[in-house]
Amino acid sequence: MTINRRIEYGSSHKIKQISKTDLPGGGQVVVEKGYAYVGHIDPPHGTTILDVRDVTNPKIVAQLEVPEGIHSHKVRVSGGVMLINYERYKTDKKPEAGLKIFDVSNPAKPREIAFFKTEGGVHRFTFDGKYAYVSPDLSGYIGNIVMILDLKDPARPEEVGRWWMPGQWIAGGEKPSWDGRRHRCHHPLRKGDRLYSGYWLGGFVILDITDMSRPKLVSQFDWSPPYPSPTHTTLPVPWKIMDRDILVVTDEEAEKLGPGPDAFFWIVDITDETRPIPVSTFMLPANGAESTGGRYGCHQPAEQLYDNVMYVTWFAGGLRAIDISNPYQPLEVGYYVPVPGKGQKVVMSNDVFRRDDGLLFLVDRYDGLEILESQA
Repeated sequence: MTINRRIEYGSSHKIKQISKTDLPGGGQVVVEKGYAYVGHIDPPHGTTILDVRDVTNPKIVAQLEVPEGIHSHKVRVSGGVMLINYERYKTDKKPEAGLKIFDVSNPAKPREIAFFKTEGGVHRFTFDGKYAYVSPDLSGYIGNIVMILDLKDPARPEEVGRWWMPGQWIAGGEKPSWDGRRHRCHHPLRKGDRLYSGYWLGGFVILDITDMSRPKLVSQFDWSPPYPSPTHTTLPVPWKIMDRDILVVTDEEAEKLGPGPDAFFWIVDITDETRPIPVSTFMLPANGAESTGGRYGCHQPAEQLYDNVMYVTWFAGGLRAIDISNPYQPLEVGYYVPVPGKGQKVVMSNDVFRRDDGLLFLVDRYDGLEILESQA
């Protein structure tokens, strides 16, 4: 991928709303060929598909529901194929869980074509049109692991390979050195023959998938403790910055080891991938939760990169634009804090998708989809 817009380091970005659609709380949004796909947090709401060819007037064309005890808060789409997760959620029951696959060649009429089942479901995943890189909860393991699925025939998903942190495979006699599910895969992102995955309170891992059937650990880095927040997303930058290979890492303000500080945004130098080196951090002023009345801290960057400006959701802090052209000194160049949705006292910006025309699609964990325009 190449940079297709030249932006001067530190230039101010004006982010403004184009439209807003009331929707149940969203966990993820992706956009393909004029349609937006939103995965929802709470059942019975599953996935909403919207026609956004007119971004000033989005229109709902389809909605999927999920059974009690399941949430389907993540969604990915590529080449007319949609993947959604079925994860057990706030229930003592055991509904069927896993990864569902749909034909969305007609987005208004999604058609289920496969259901890859796992014990507790799938939390999050990525999809490149041929392979899915997922974080399933499997029988015999403690906490989610890394799995690669072959989806060249999307109606017949097949496992290619898996990797887990030593200690997770309890059925094989392994014993974790941590408490409960603290070390678990969040979601892998691929760059070339590498997978980069947050591993919650186990930090992050870099995996060599030259042989997909046997992923191999390249390195692991963990900063919690002393930092209290779990590692959420590990996003490799597709180009060098200052002649260095850069990994953008976000923590999540959730399931923390202690009350503070708020979750960080990190820049990690992986030029020597066997020895990752954190070179800088970015965070907003402390005590954000106290001032806003809600969860406040780093969460999820837009994974679609076109230049060195990262758009990062910050829960009650809204959306932040962070320029990493100088990776040793990340600089906020813009922000957008939405008005809370109907019936809500606080905003909870959860996920953002950046389209190649510069438009931003922002979902709130409580209510709403906003389409935004960012201009330098």
